[in-house]
Amino acid sequence: MARFSRLDHCDDALLRIEDLTTSFQLDGRSVCVVDGIDLELARGEALGLVGESGSGKSVTALSILRLVPDPPGRIVKGKVVFKGRDLLRLTAAEMRKVRGNDIAIAFQEPKTALNPLMTVGEQVAEAAIQHRSCRRGEARRLAGEILAEMGIPEPRKILENYPHQLSGGMCQRVLIAIALICLPELLIADEVTSSLDVTIQAQILDLLDRLRAERHMSLLLISHDFGVIAEICDQVAVMYAGSIVESAGASSLFAHPRHPYTAALFRSRPSPGEVVTKLRTIRGSMPRPDELPTGCRFHPRCPRVREECRQQRPALVEIGSGHRVACFYPH
Repeated sequence: MARFSRLDHCDDALLRIEDLTTSFQLDGRSVCVVDGIDLELARGEALGLVGESGSGKSVTALSILRLVPDPPGRIVKGKVVFKGRDLLRLTAAEMRKVRGNDIAIAFQEPKTALNPLMTVGEQVAEAAIQHRSCRRGEARRLAGEILAEMGIPEPRKILENYPHQLSGGMCQRVLIAIALICLPELLIADEVTSSLDVTIQAQILDLLDRLRAERHMSLLLISHDFGVIAEICDQVAVMYAGSIVESAGASSLFAHPRHPYTAALFRSRPSPGEVVTKLRTIRGSMPRPDELPTGCRFHPRCPRVREECRQQRPALVEIGSGHRVACFYPH
């Protein structure tokens, strides 16, 4: 098995993350939440980052944009190379120009992410005023256009509404509109469908996929749900306890999951049309960042565990064309 080389990059990479490590202070100790991860995202590609809650997915997104609160958090080391520039080496002023203009983020819980005291029009237009230096009238016009692009009916009427007057799905579209009004090349969508019902989820995913194709925009889709990731992602990376344990093309990973954790996640999902009488779960729970086990971090929950797994931490290695896994005994 070939060791993954950080020098073996995709020539068309828009975003390349190398050895990214982010820690937080907890009770006077430095606790690693994102531990040496490597990711690569090509132009126009959709990359899914999937894992249980607490695996470090959202901290990874905040680290890319240097939004980790300091203190208590700190990006310890690594590179976040976007269009050839390492974002971790930019000045604060240079980084502010990247946020919103080049890379935008849409968060989960849309009703709490929006300001309840401002109209939708004010909030969408504000993004254009801040990042595109538009006059208020022009920003207002752009706000109406982007809401229409989001598939929102009667966009000019919606501009006058407050968030509490809209449904959860409509608020999520507004958040995506705020993120996309400045035409970023990369959108980070962090659990944007987690609080929505299945029908609205499908509509939001269709919207993201359409916008990605129309704008040739790259997408980093963060989710705990493989079903969401499967809808639109070209590549998938599986995260566990702060590390990437498996990454591959979506078709390869869904057809042949190699890491026991990935396989267990698949087994825990009901099959289409299946009548579920008892949920299939993964025994145990993810370890706290300050209580990580020795060796492979998944070994206390793994059905394939051997003594080597308890003693040594496996590296992320390539076991097939573009398919990488961190496991001594993969499926």
